Amino acid sequence: MSQVISSKGSSAAAPGTFRYQLKSFWSDFSASRGALFGLIFIAFVLLVALLAPWVAPHDPAMQDRAALLVPPVWHAEGSWNYILGTDAVGRDILSRLIFGARYSLSISAMVVVISMCGGIFLGLLAGYFRGWVETVITRVMDVVLAFPSLLLALGLVAILSPGLTSAMIAIAMVQLPYFVRLTRAAVIGEKNREYVTASRLAGAGHMRLMFNTLLPNCMAPLIVQATLSFSTAILDIAALGFLGMGVQPPTPEWGAMLANAREFMTSAYWAVTFPGLVILLTVLMINLMGDGLRDALDPKMKRS
Repeated sequence: MSQVISSKGSSAAAPGTFRYQLKSFWSDFSASRGALFGLIFIAFVLLVALLAPWVAPHDPAMQDRAALLVPPVWHAEGSWNYILGTDAVGRDILSRLIFGARYSLSISAMVVVISMCGGIFLGLLAGYFRGWVETVITRVMDVVLAFPSLLLALGLVAILSPGLTSAMIAIAMVQLPYFVRLTRAAVIGEKNREYVTASRLAGAGHMRLMFNTLLPNCMAPLIVQATLSFSTAILDIAALGFLGMGVQPPTPEWGAMLANAREFMTSAYWAVTFPGLVILLTVLMINLMGDGLRDALDPKMKRS
């Protein structure tokens, strides 16, 4: 009997181990049906984007002059060759949506990585050193936050010239203050804890204290913020593309697709509806994932 009990006990994850923490995280995350559904949806979109050359029925840039503004397949004039219809120059909307996921998601991911890395570095400096370093960094971030985000992004793109790289830099700059302020607040809350004092007394230098001791214990809220910033970046990229200041035609980006089809809103609704619907669903599902991550990573939000 003792051997059976011992074997059962060894198979269970012990509290404090990585396996136990991962299991606890998944239990809290999957308890939210919205977060779980959002994860499945985003995983599906990512898979489709990765397999775009094999999944898309047509080349996204191919123009069929004999099939201009063909309606979706469920219309009487529709064709199974173009399931979601075509745009004003005969390009397949479904194929452009599939390839557009590559651009929208990859650009947004790069924006989040850039703003998160820069924000964490500046936030660590501000929260750790305090004094004039904190004052300079926080005042600059306050100035950035004083501008409406889309207006600031438009101004930066106009200065840098319209294009993909300019749009990424502009949106990363807009997202930067949120990571700076969140990191700074987390560092200030952790800086005087016993484990930080023990590391300092053990001879750890400033860089080790900031990046090896403090940062790992500040990552939970930053992960949640990164998820929410990802959805915001998708909207901002689409907005810049819609205004002609982001990704330039004929690149199949969701915002640019909306811009190209806006004059056909009344005569060919499908050219506008499907890109807008994809943007709406993607942002909604990412936000649901963010809520689930917040509940799973924040001890105050954990369900009893």
